[in-house]
Parts: sequence; C-alpha cells; structure tokens
Amino acid sequence: MNENDDQALFRRLHEVRAEALHHARLAQQLSAERRGILQELIRNGHSQADLAREMGVTRQAVQKMLAA
Repeated sequence: MNENDDQALFRRLHEVRAEALHHARLAQQLSAERRGILQELIRNGHSQADLAREMGVTRQAVQKMLAA
C-alpha cells in the first residue's frame, strides 16, 4: 500500500464517520417523533396493545418506545 491509498482510506473513514453521526442524530429525532405520536394516540384512547397490534410488535416494545 502506498501513501495515496492510505490518504484515500482516511478520507473515506472521515466521510463514513460523519454519515454515521448524521444517521444517529436523525434516529434520535425520529425516535422522539415516534414517542410523541404514540403518546398522542394513547391520549386519544388507544391502548398499548392496540398500538402494538397496529405496528406488529409486542406491547413491551411499545413500552420501550415510550420510555426511550
């Protein structure tokens, strides 16, 4: 391997890291939005079991989403 190859790899490493950080921030934002939607549906009278059934997950998964 030569130095040019290494520099290209380092550039790609920085790009991948930046993209991963962006995705992590986006995942946090979407998780907060999902939590808000779930809370609103519960306020509208839907049970956690209703939400779990609609989403195709367990009630425990809904509880984790609400707690996150």
